[in-house]
Amino acid sequence: MTIRTGAEFMAGLRDDREVWYDGERVRDVTAFEPFAASVRSLATLYDMQHDPQHRDILSVDCPDFGERIARPFEIPRTPEQLRLKRESYRLWAEATCGMMGRSPDFLNVMMASLAAKRSFFAEFSAERADAMVAYYRHVAKNDLFLTHALLDPQLDKGKLRHQQDDPTITLHVKARTREGLVVHGAKRIATAAPYADELLVWPFPPTFQPGEEPYANVFAVPMNTPGLKTICRPSFSHPGRRRDYPLSAQFDEMDATVVFDNVLVPWERVFLHEDIGLLNRMYRDTRMRELTAHQTNVRLETKLGFVYAVLLRVAQAAGIDTRADVMQMLGEAITNLEAIRNTTRSAELQATVDPDNGVLYPDLPALQCGRALGPTVYPRAVQMIRRVAGGGLVQLPNSMHEFDSPIGGDLEKALRGAGIGGRDKAQLLRLAWDICGSEFGARHELYEMNYAGDYGALLAGIQREYLRKPYYLAHLDRFLDSL
Repeated sequence: MTIRTGAEFMAGLRDDREVWYDGERVRDVTAFEPFAASVRSLATLYDMQHDPQHRDILSVDCPDFGERIARPFEIPRTPEQLRLKRESYRLWAEATCGMMGRSPDFLNVMMASLAAKRSFFAEFSAERADAMVAYYRHVAKNDLFLTHALLDPQLDKGKLRHQQDDPTITLHVKARTREGLVVHGAKRIATAAPYADELLVWPFPPTFQPGEEPYANVFAVPMNTPGLKTICRPSFSHPGRRRDYPLSAQFDEMDATVVFDNVLVPWERVFLHEDIGLLNRMYRDTRMRELTAHQTNVRLETKLGFVYAVLLRVAQAAGIDTRADVMQMLGEAITNLEAIRNTTRSAELQATVDPDNGVLYPDLPALQCGRALGPTVYPRAVQMIRRVAGGGLVQLPNSMHEFDSPIGGDLEKALRGAGIGGRDKAQLLRLAWDICGSEFGARHELYEMNYAGDYGALLAGIQREYLRKPYYLAHLDRFLDSL
């Protein structure tokens, strides 16, 4: 198989996977109303790979594979490859307004990162390292959509995994067999799990302590694996109401808890197991942060740009876009947007080659600045929309269809704005509401606030790992010595 079409992607989801929604099993995720629109949005991304306008950005002839693969799977070794990867991320992010944080390219990049660092997995065993590379090639050749499950169930945060009242709730190795590992327990938050082909499992954050070895495992399974259950949160999709919920109705990527009921994971799909030392180093030493943050920063930039445009249009519709306080907010939004955008460009300009594997990695400190800004600047942008739109957000019609009813003329007059008709202003404000007032909008604000994990830990990690710290300290010391 080569790069997939949207129809091929959707066909792959009809595989008898065990997905649960509101206590009922979903037999076909592509036809199930709360999921169907999001599945179609993802299918559109796959179709874009075949569009002559986008094909050479979104895919690449790869000599290592002897065929064309999706661009994010490419392991970058030149500045041009990094640039083209950035452009591929941008195209898909623009197609979803940046609202799908777990679009397929994210895990595609992660798989390329892991395969590029075969040497890390070889510290455990050559067999596991070969298994990781073979799996990457399998995913890339079949253009699969992966999601991941990182987090443990929220039990007693004051206790280690094996100290919980019931230590079997969290996903762990129950047995080793000739065929593979038997695993049991739960993981969360598996974003887009109902729509993914396969699930990559690795524990996060990397803070394992002695005694937690059964929980320290990295492996992958198809979503239709026997014994694997996907249990979904409420849908925010609002089927059939695209004009009323312009984002929710298309881009609700769904989050889920995954439950493993004595699932057999074949050895060829096990990459690390029961090694807390390596697991604690995996996030850093595989250098996945550099390549995945390259993708996530582009997505965040796109999302912030979209929100900025909504903010500006809302201000214009209210006739206050030149008012001093609003101009200040708009300027702040631009500053934050450009800061994120420039972290990505700076990271590319300062990219360095890893002598271990010849891979060109974007600059980590620059990318980490983008990650650290996200949890604050996105909620701030949303708050700006709330302030600028004001009461207009709560005086909207129940549905845009009301403009075609007997009261449509009244609404057209009552809701008009500065240089904009009532219908168009209502449509704009319904979009604004979907960003800052709907369940979908609340989920996205929460997502960006917590995307990089604990915010304090993120900042502390940036300080701890800052590569240019010695340079600045040496400058200070030279100055002090001169006194």
